[in-house]
Formats: sequence, C-alpha cells, structure tokens
Amino acid sequence: MRRTLIDAAVLEKLLSAALAAPSIHNTQPWRCRLDPETATLEIHAATDRGLRHTDPMARALHISVGAAVFNLRVAVAHFGWEPVVRLLPRPDDPQVLASVRLGGTSGGGVRKYQDLYDVLWQRHSSRFPFSPQPLPPQVRAELTEAAHAEGARLTLPGHAERTRLLQLTAAAEQRNSHDPGKRAEHQAWVRDNGTDGIPRAALGPRDASGRLPTRDFTGLRAAGRDQLAVFESDPVIAVLATGHDTRADWLRAGQALEHVLLAATAHSVRASLLFQATEWTDLRPALAGSGETSRHVHTLIRLGYGPVGPATPRRSAGDVLTDGTAHTEFAAKQEVRELRAARNRG
Repeated sequence: MRRTLIDAAVLEKLLSAALAAPSIHNTQPWRCRLDPETATLEIHAATDRGLRHTDPMARALHISVGAAVFNLRVAVAHFGWEPVVRLLPRPDDPQVLASVRLGGTSGGGVRKYQDLYDVLWQRHSSRFPFSPQPLPPQVRAELTEAAHAEGARLTLPGHAERTRLLQLTAAAEQRNSHDPGKRAEHQAWVRDNGTDGIPRAALGPRDASGRLPTRDFTGLRAAGRDQLAVFESDPVIAVLATGHDTRADWLRAGQALEHVLLAATAHSVRASLLFQATEWTDLRPALAGSGETSRHVHTLIRLGYGPVGPATPRRSAGDVLTDGTAHTEFAAKQEVRELRAARNRG
C-alpha cells in the first residue's frame, strides 16, 4: 500500500482546524494520535476534561469531538485528500471516538467542503444581542440541508414552539443556578488566561427582558451583579436532533452541529448554543415535543445577525497530539522551523 506522507506544517494545520471546533465550556476534550503507516488521525476522548456534573453521560463531550471531526474533514479535503471517517473504530478501546484517514484525491469529497475551510477559522459563538432581521428562506434551507447531510435533523419552529422551548431552557437554567456541582463546574471554566475555558469578555450580557435564558457561568446573576442588555424580542431558535441516541449518534450530531455553524458563518449568521435543558433527564425529552418520541434533541441553536463573538483560546497542535513517534517527529520538525524563523528574523 502506498504510504501518504504528511508534512509537519500540514499536520499542524489539520490539528489546528480540529481544535477550532466548539466544545462545551471550551473544554476541548480531545487528544489526537497519528498513525503514519495508514495516514490516519484518531481522535481520543480526553476524559480528564469531562464535566462530571454538567455532562455525566459524556454526551456533550461526544458532540464536541464530533464537531472537531467535521472540521478535520474540511481541512483534509482542503489539502487535497478524501477524508475517510470511522466512528468508534476500536470497540476494544471506547476512548477512541473517531478516526479520519487521508484517502485518495479522486472522489467528490475533496471538493465538497472547500468553501467551508475559510469560515472554519472565523466561526465564534456570539452570546450578544442579535438584530430583528429574519433569516432568508434560502439560508434556512441550507442550514437544514447541512444537518441532514450528517444524518441529523434541524428544524426551525414557529413562535409558539420557540416560546415553549425557551421556557424549558429557563427552567433548566434555574435548576443549574441551585446545583452546587454544576455552578462550580461552570465557574471553573471561566478563564481569562490560558489555552482553554471561556474568557469573561465572551460570556455576553443577560437579556433585560428575561425572555432569552442565557447560561450563567459566573454566578453573578444570583447576586444581581451581571450585565443587562436588550436582546431580540423573538429569537430564531433551531432544534438539532437525531433519530436515535447512541454514542455514534452523538458524534453525528456534533458533525451536524459544526456543519450548520460553518454554513451559518458563511452567510454572516451568528450563533450561540442553548444546551441547558438537554442536561436534565426529565427536561430533555420534552424538547422533542408531544408525539416526537423518535426524535432525540441534542441542543438548541440561537441564530441571527449581530456582532461576531470574541475568539476563545485554543490549545496548540502539539498539546493535543499524543505521545509516540508521530509526536516526537512533529515536535522536532516544529523546533527546526522555529530555529529557522528565528535565524531569518536575526
């Protein structure tokens, strides 16, 4: 079998693309391993970055990894390879959540996501007020198709259903504020320094009207010291769901989520995620609505036109590459490049 060689600079870009994905509380709960013989990148769960109280089943962790997998697919295609994805490829090791092999260049997959590569680096969550400008029908259709392409379903319900969904989210947020374990986890991941977590500048204000229940990370709302702002009076809310609720479905939901977010970014549509009700076992089924027992909701997505959210920090490619030959080679090549750059600057 012909061996595919991956330049250190390309490997760094592939890993950086994966790292640009959204993750719950920006925990970045993944590690990567390169098998140079098969040109395959494995994505492992970093369980030490899991949220024991907020995400006890690790469903949100899987969704985060799924989003990273989609970004990796986009980047692999950008560099001319066909991304060949396997979910849960090693039944003997449940921590290996996915693998992406760099396949040939003859398939249509190489061209399929080329237009998403540039916006991959521009996507940021925006927890700030949006304008009342509606989403055009063609944008709604494209976002729906993006989720469908990944085996998920995206719906944009009408006013009455949106109101119900936001009420469920508000109920979940109220519970979170009284749960010591969840509050401590939320506060622990608010970080103004470092390579992970959410800076305070990215948290955004609270809706002065109380209609939009954004997550309270800091605990300041209970003390009445948080910032207030006027949000859109009738938010556009999309519901992301799958037909089943297995670990593989969670990974598919993550890929669908990131496909939707990148497609939205390409149209200058901003987004923020409302996970709160999915974190409670009695509230999550209610998100599907009556008679929707075959639909498992993974998150609500608030969409609209408004300010670009501040960038959040990311770990370096070298930090997430697991120990081994590939890591050693990568670090050595990085050191050579840094030395050359320093010499050129001198």
